Amino acid sequence: MTGHRGMRPAPAPAPGTLGPAPVPAQDGRTGNRPGATGAAAPASVALPGAGGPRDAVTRLRAHGCWYPSANADGTEAAFICDRGGVPQLWAGPVGSDEVRLLDSSPDPVKEVSWSPDGRWIAYTTAPGGGEHTRVLCVRPDGTGRRILAGADPASSAHLGCWAHDGSAVAVTVAAPAATVPPGLAGQTLLDRGPADSLLTGARPGADRTDRDGPATLLGPAAHDATPRTAPNGTPGGTTAPAARPDGGLSVYLIDPDGLASPVLLTTETHAASLRACDLSHDGRFALLRRGPRGRREAVVRRTADAATTFALPVADGDPWIGRFSPDGRSLWLRSNADREYAALLAVALDADGRPEGTSVAAERDGTDLELLALAHDGRTASLAWNVQGASELELVETFPTGHTSDDTGPARSLPVPHEVVTRVTAAGAGRLLLALSGSQRRPGVWWAHEGVSVLRTPWSARDEDAVPPGRPPVRPVPLRLTARDGLPLSGWYYRAPGRAPDEPAPCVIHLHGGPEEQERPVFNPLYHELTGRGLDVFAPDVRGSLGHGRSFVDADLGAGRFAAFDDVADCAAHAVTAGPADPTRLAVMGRSYGGYLTFASLVWHPDLFRTGVAVCGMSDFLAFFAGTEPWIAESAAHKYGHPERDRELLRALSPMSRIGALRVPLLAVHGEHDTNVPPGESQRFVRAARERGIQAELLTLRDEGHDFLRADNRRLFRRAAADWMERHLQA
Repeated sequence: MTGHRGMRPAPAPAPGTLGPAPVPAQDGRTGNRPGATGAAAPASVALPGAGGPRDAVTRLRAHGCWYPSANADGTEAAFICDRGGVPQLWAGPVGSDEVRLLDSSPDPVKEVSWSPDGRWIAYTTAPGGGEHTRVLCVRPDGTGRRILAGADPASSAHLGCWAHDGSAVAVTVAAPAATVPPGLAGQTLLDRGPADSLLTGARPGADRTDRDGPATLLGPAAHDATPRTAPNGTPGGTTAPAARPDGGLSVYLIDPDGLASPVLLTTETHAASLRACDLSHDGRFALLRRGPRGRREAVVRRTADAATTFALPVADGDPWIGRFSPDGRSLWLRSNADREYAALLAVALDADGRPEGTSVAAERDGTDLELLALAHDGRTASLAWNVQGASELELVETFPTGHTSDDTGPARSLPVPHEVVTRVTAAGAGRLLLALSGSQRRPGVWWAHEGVSVLRTPWSARDEDAVPPGRPPVRPVPLRLTARDGLPLSGWYYRAPGRAPDEPAPCVIHLHGGPEEQERPVFNPLYHELTGRGLDVFAPDVRGSLGHGRSFVDADLGAGRFAAFDDVADCAAHAVTAGPADPTRLAVMGRSYGGYLTFASLVWHPDLFRTGVAVCGMSDFLAFFAGTEPWIAESAAHKYGHPERDRELLRALSPMSRIGALRVPLLAVHGEHDTNVPPGESQRFVRAARERGIQAELLTLRDEGHDFLRADNRRLFRRAAADWMERHLQA
């Protein structure tokens, strides 16, 4: 049964505001956006109730809670928790441990947002654990569950902001790659080019075949050994074209009650990202975040005619980049435009949404503004600063008495009990919900009242539950070094317990993903698994990482990536001198971009490491561009190179181009449903290694995508990686 609006009638749209969407014409264009082309409007799909017990049937000994979103008065919160073995949607009173499971399905939950009127909770799930996501909503009591967008298994949908009256939620819909709108059949993925550059055929849907187990560790006999030939003749490569049809990204406003048709807000073909971050209170303007990695921008668009009135570069990282003031005459943004580090900017807007002036409202030398959250009334901003990997939280008034509307009052520090703040959200008047993580604890949600006290919510795990009894968490120490070309580098060193300070130890160099991620002093069960086996871990930030300024992020663009390979070697050398790590027992490991760097390090520095574990890493860039999601390819081209204009550079940067230099055994790990970095990237490298007589194994995790989200698979991955490292480093 669908919900209703209670005593609030559906208002007729005022001139210039959002109203019901017209029926799309036969050519795929919509009447309220002349010339716009995009995905068909999503259809709401009612689902049976999927609420569960007040506690998980199978509860983890230690669990994490994160991504909170509060109702309007801050008395209750919805959040993600993995106490049942998979990230699921939970809700409950902030001051009570009486929480309830709102969706017991096994699909991992990614994001959560409670409507401003308190009637609905919108959330994003990943069906089958893969990369394609859908947006659902459910009432706080667990009834009325429905899919708002992404029901088509070949499409994907992402959660945006709510209208301030709760009447609609913004959703980004990615059209299936094979759905090419009329008139665009001759356009390539990354720019317009000849039609023969397109990869023909549809992307496989998300339908999953039945499996007979949670994972498979493949041996040589089980692996597909069909040889392939790369464009340069290197076995194991691919000749697949580098571009595919792209149906684009479209943002719709969707009524969760299902009483009004979806309203098309905007469409962009060949888009790398597109998210609605805020709507003005009167509905006349939308704040969008768009663009590829390293070139994100904030865009203000009028909803009546989709005209862009303002655009400004913004920093990578958290996608929630800013918000309008209640009167719509100011825009608060987290931006690094013309700056090395992100700051809080205030943009004054005229009545038509055009900028009248931009000023810096809050900044810190050598420090990025990482998170920005505004109170529901728009009068207080919460600022989380990234200080050498840790977080410092401040509160500022955005409309102080006697000041202009684009000014701020004095900052008030809010001490937090753990190293890193991962999310801040308003929770009623004078209250905040904070998602915190640290080296000694699992992720949890904390409640801050009036900026003076911070209390752990009863449903978050206790610090003493972080690791099994008898194995205390390892607190990392910061290390700083200088790369061979003079660039300052840093990282965190985890010393295995029980070793003398000067005793050389086997050491794993662990490389984070992104590359625009950052190594933070947060609890990582993998690191504790490794240190519990007597292995040290050094987790550095090589060039391209966030948190060290825009120049550092851009230092690996294009051919600069070769210097990142040298950064890995320089970090390994520093681990030996400062760790101290044993130079004869070094290994390299990483996930996503870190998996790519692992493949690269093993073939660019073949005598440095004894072994490696590459997780969801790219091995052949041309094959990666041909197989990944269209919007991911759009972003990746800016970082790595264009798959048509920069083919030779991409070949040179691909680990497969130097596979003949590989000399040590390796383990590759991949999720079977990964469409970000397709599993063929690991399969290709493992196959080529075996053909050369190198020991190589592939662990495929069932029902996982690019991120491993299920407790049993995460546990299997950690133990398999630690077993592999222990076997090859402790001998």
